[in-house]
Amino acid sequence: MQFFLDTADVHEISALVETGLVDGVTTNPSLIAKSGRQFIEAIKEICALVPGPVSAEVAATDFETMLAEGEKLAGIAKNVVVKVPLTYDGLRVCKILSGQGVPVNVTLCFSANQALLAAKAGAAYISPFVGRLDDIGQDGMELIHDILDVYSNYPEFYTQVLAASIRHPQHVLAAAKAGAHVATMPASTLKQLYHHPLTDKGLAAFVSDWAKTGQRILDVAPSTKKTA
Repeated sequence: MQFFLDTADVHEISALVETGLVDGVTTNPSLIAKSGRQFIEAIKEICALVPGPVSAEVAATDFETMLAEGEKLAGIAKNVVVKVPLTYDGLRVCKILSGQGVPVNVTLCFSANQALLAAKAGAAYISPFVGRLDDIGQDGMELIHDILDVYSNYPEFYTQVLAASIRHPQHVLAAAKAGAHVATMPASTLKQLYHHPLTDKGLAAFVSDWAKTGQRILDVAPSTKKTA
């Protein structure tokens, strides 16, 4: 499973990319607004930091402007994935851009029928919003299963299922068990994946026991100074 960061915070992205665990980034207008950054410059910087796909979303809702915005966003960097809403005009834009070789992420998906349309329109990614369905009393993960079931019937579909609106580690685990290709999550959720109180407790015991031996593995501590 690929892990994408759902953020426009460049400092957050830079720190986590160094772990080697980040495969890509997704952004949206709300995340850009939260960052306070100028949109185009932020996307350029993120694309330079992340070798994998970076979703940049159009702001318009009408076909003509959406298409023009999508073409402009696609020109920012080779790893830009144009993000469009799952609307009639969004699907039209997806069909055209994908036909031009531009990868498209169709977002705000809340039904398997919508996901079927996105795949037929040539979407590289479909983004079902798991958490938002949970918020209204539905089972968001059931949608992931439904979409994967539908797609499995048609080997000509190459659309990857990107589990979005991830709220906690259990969403990530459930999406992985279902077979989702990607999970996009806030940095805080990614960090939660490797934190466990028993790991912390066990490590503290090991460190304490090792200190009692008076031994060292290295004669000299390695330098923390970065080399060019």
